[in-house]
Amino acid sequence: MSTGEKAQRGTSTTGPLPFDTTMANQARVYDYLLGGKDNYEADRVATDQVLKIWPGMAATARANRAFLSRAVRYLTAEAGIRQFLDIGTGIPTAGNTHEVAQSIAPDARVLYVDYDPIVLAHARTLLTSSAAGATEYIEADLRDTGTILDRAGEILDLSRPVAITMLALLHAISDSDRPYAIVDRLLDAMPSGSYLAISHGASDLLDEQTMQGIDDSWNGRIQQQFTWRSREQVARFFAGTDLAEPGLVPVDQWRPDLGPAGEGQAAGWGAVGRKR
Repeated sequence: MSTGEKAQRGTSTTGPLPFDTTMANQARVYDYLLGGKDNYEADRVATDQVLKIWPGMAATARANRAFLSRAVRYLTAEAGIRQFLDIGTGIPTAGNTHEVAQSIAPDARVLYVDYDPIVLAHARTLLTSSAAGATEYIEADLRDTGTILDRAGEILDLSRPVAITMLALLHAISDSDRPYAIVDRLLDAMPSGSYLAISHGASDLLDEQTMQGIDDSWNGRIQQQFTWRSREQVARFFAGTDLAEPGLVPVDQWRPDLGPAGEGQAAGWGAVGRKR
């Protein structure tokens, strides 16, 4: 199987992931790359193996986290957004969405969504909110858009603009799970003036040999299988939106004026779009 075919492969896994410390897990790998402590030997071994092939993976993870902070800062301070639907939350670390948003607008409301049991175990950290705002967490699979929207309607006012953030998430959704339809349905449920922020692993920012090595190293070691996509493929997620400047760019190049952007050479695309 070619690297391109592997990059499109993915595995369909609906529902909560089993808590398995013998297999690496995306949330825990990300935590390890960011210097966290909520990871296990399997996560560290699998990650260290990939780092030998792609040393820039750690820098990409840090750049992605920095992109989150800058995107939320832009959405709150410049776009005036006060409601956030953060899907694919991940393990809490410094600069979570509600912390950034509520530092600018204390009345901001944030709903976190994830299906990973280790994220659920840290939900109390996520639920810390300013007195004027609100922070909630629900356990749901991105593929279960009906549940997400039903619960979101209980916590957020869907008649007013909402920012949907899906950072380092959609590359864990295979083409067979119709990721474009998922994003379309979520955005369709939001009013005009809502926003979509996405970061995504970039198949066209790494060379073929590196991609092959990553696929081979992850195989059999991690619960998720990644579907890396090109800039053109990632751009399709933003259909029906107008991209904020500077458009769809490597995550470290998106609005570096708003805060730290990382060390550069991040192999991930990122953008923020406003629904028409």
